[in-house]
Amino acid sequence: MASVGAENNFLSRRRREGGEDNDAVDVKKNRNEPSRLESCLDQPVDLSVREVVKFMPSPLSAKHYDADTTEPISCGLRTMEELLSWKRSEANPFNVAVVPLAPRDPPLARCPRRTLVSHDMMGGYIDDRFIQGTNAETPYSFYHWQYIDIFNYFSHVLVTIPPVVWTNAAHKHGVVVLGTFITEWTDGAAMCEAFLKDEESYRAVADKLVQISRCYGFDGWLVNIENTLSEVAVKNTPLFLRYLTDQMHERVSGSLVVWYDSVIENGQLKWQNELNPSNRMFFDACDGFFTNYNWTEQSLEFMKDYSGAQRRQADIYVGVDVFARGQVVGGMFETNKALELIRKHNFSTAIFAPGWVYETHDDKSEFRKNQNKFWGLLSNYLYVHRPASPLPFISSFCQGFGKAVYWRGQPEMKGSWFNLTAQEIQPLYYHQNLEAEGWLRTSGCPEDAWNGGCSLLLDGVIPATRITPVCAKIFSLQVPLALKTLVTFIFKASPGITVSLELKTTDASQCTHVDVQEVSLTSVSPEVLADGHQLVTQMSQLCGSRNPGGWTVRCSQVELHGCVLREVCVRIQRDGEAQDTPFSCRVGEIMILDAAGLQVPPELIQGLCIDDVVWLRGAGSSPQSSPSLRLNATLRWDYPVGLVRHFRVYWRRLRGPDPRIPPGQLVAVGQAYSNLFRVTELVVPEPPALLELVVEPVIKKGFLVPESHWGRRSLSYTADLTQ
Repeated sequence: MASVGAENNFLSRRRREGGEDNDAVDVKKNRNEPSRLESCLDQPVDLSVREVVKFMPSPLSAKHYDADTTEPISCGLRTMEELLSWKRSEANPFNVAVVPLAPRDPPLARCPRRTLVSHDMMGGYIDDRFIQGTNAETPYSFYHWQYIDIFNYFSHVLVTIPPVVWTNAAHKHGVVVLGTFITEWTDGAAMCEAFLKDEESYRAVADKLVQISRCYGFDGWLVNIENTLSEVAVKNTPLFLRYLTDQMHERVSGSLVVWYDSVIENGQLKWQNELNPSNRMFFDACDGFFTNYNWTEQSLEFMKDYSGAQRRQADIYVGVDVFARGQVVGGMFETNKALELIRKHNFSTAIFAPGWVYETHDDKSEFRKNQNKFWGLLSNYLYVHRPASPLPFISSFCQGFGKAVYWRGQPEMKGSWFNLTAQEIQPLYYHQNLEAEGWLRTSGCPEDAWNGGCSLLLDGVIPATRITPVCAKIFSLQVPLALKTLVTFIFKASPGITVSLELKTTDASQCTHVDVQEVSLTSVSPEVLADGHQLVTQMSQLCGSRNPGGWTVRCSQVELHGCVLREVCVRIQRDGEAQDTPFSCRVGEIMILDAAGLQVPPELIQGLCIDDVVWLRGAGSSPQSSPSLRLNATLRWDYPVGLVRHFRVYWRRLRGPDPRIPPGQLVAVGQAYSNLFRVTELVVPEPPALLELVVEPVIKKGFLVPESHWGRRSLSYTADLTQ
């Protein structure tokens, strides 16, 4: 069995505040004698990797790894030379998205009025640049994915490559992700003159942008040329856009290229705040047009009648600056005023810098409250998109950050953490007024959780006048059900209420017609299974002891034919006499499974290897710790990532330096979300020693994977006797 929480690096790494650490740390790269550490393919699986601890500079890319800790980090490209010399072989393997774009209903192509979010916050690449997470206490996160269609990561570097944590989280919810290609000021004008001078030059730039998008697994580009262009350059700009768009469509399914309202047909930098004959040439060459923010209702009325916009109104994203800079409609907590006008005229919208709710409010502990308020005010003008992946449907509501990491109701690691890749399918967040003085609210609760960083808190007041249950809709879905569907519902309710689950389904035939949004729904109350039922026993055997710790674990089944699940609701009924009844219910996890598929996957972790070993001698991220020997290494393996919630990575000492000390227990190092993990600052025994690194798949369905299916690799290391 494994012990956990030996160090505070279980899931997240330390937050870098900028500048150099005070601790003097010697960075050492270990090399075998006579040759470097074997490549993954060359490492025999039945032999330990052998290393000699040597003090040498780290060979890892300073762009892709933190200089002090070797943590993998995300970054963009700052110069045209960097872009044109970019090679896939030199790309950051940790920044490659592992979550494919999930299906949703309606899909982007059928959305008549779309919502694009352009995330421009504090220069970009802050807490989110740490690919394996960080221990930020009050990070910015986004979790209202059901409202948006497109997510653009924006910064002011030439090529903004979205941090993989954003791509993974967005794709999990079916949201398209765009990077940014931007030129600005005098330097930008010079770059444009160089790459837009002829066909060969602009094609070279476009080809690199396509390669980068394909390599890192995101879906396209926002192109923002905010500098004047010469006659030649502006003539070639639509050709560049058309070539880039065509190449993206050919090589990246579902990709988009969107142009920002900036220069006009004569090359002047002159924001139009609308689509018109001065900038239509750019719109015609790509997938979308993002207007500047100083529009008026007259601008919208003009575009509605403009011939260049006909049949493509959905591709016009009317920009809204949440900071309300300049002469704009709405902004801040009045952004809804802008959306009201935009939707009135049937346009899409681009919401720029919604991180305003975080940046401008000093009390970061109020972030969730402000975030929910902001998106709640917009909700009447946004459209809920339904996850449409086949079963299983699973969520423990983790928002990708929290005060602890929980597993089955118990904290595995205490302390603040942030990693958006850990985010799970998000529910509907709202505040609803009931009759009389009653109300209902859904929100993320980091104070307690079943898995991950938070649970879903349902709280409110059941008014005395209400005799029917309060029904809290927590998911809108488009998920075909199996003939026999197993539902597990894990919750923790306050006294005085009865909690149950309600599913709303429709006949699958009603969901086959394009653009059918309103369908008749049938309420289904899943049959709660007794503890001795075969399916309950089978789940217990597969999942092991779940040790609820105050949580109720309820298994139910539904037998339906040809049905699609459309809504998941929690019903809350007052137990006592009719009076205003405050209540709270934490929902820890919902799992909806095909009962015919209850089995542990047969796959084994294969090919676990260790490379890019770097040794640190120092106090590490904790100033109080002693200068210890710290292992940093990359682990790689093969396993179907789609089966897992994450991988747990452990280590243990097998022997050394004192042979009288018995082997140690497994100690948790961290969690991985792909077949790749960077061990950083792991305190290990002094040489000579032998340790083992172990990888356990944690299956989405909660089934325990036998240890014989885990990956293991030993590392033997000795002191450098030549120094």
